[in-house]
Amino acid sequence: MPLYEYRCHRCGQTFEVLQKFSDEPVSVHEDCGGEVERLISTSSFQLKGSGWYATDYPRNGKSSSAPANATPEFKAAQASGKFEAPKTGSNPPAATPSSSEK
Repeated sequence: MPLYEYRCHRCGQTFEVLQKFSDEPVSVHEDCGGEVERLISTSSFQLKGSGWYATDYPRNGKSSSAPANATPEFKAAQASGKFEAPKTGSNPPAATPSSSEK
């Protein structure tokens, strides 16, 4: 059931009410009898688990499946082990001048 947030116009108190979708919105604050309005707040919606694209939630180790829109060449390279996806968050080493450039 959704958790709705309301604010009372009389006392200014903000409170939450657990309601069904089909329930009528609260119109009166139980504590002071003032008129209330339903607030729009951020949700705590999260996507977890399987069922999404293979790249959405990387797992430890290599992925065994290629994306649905991958080319046949990409799938063949991945299957043969010649393709390795770049590691996220890693920076390439800084370029240093060679001994001949010094």
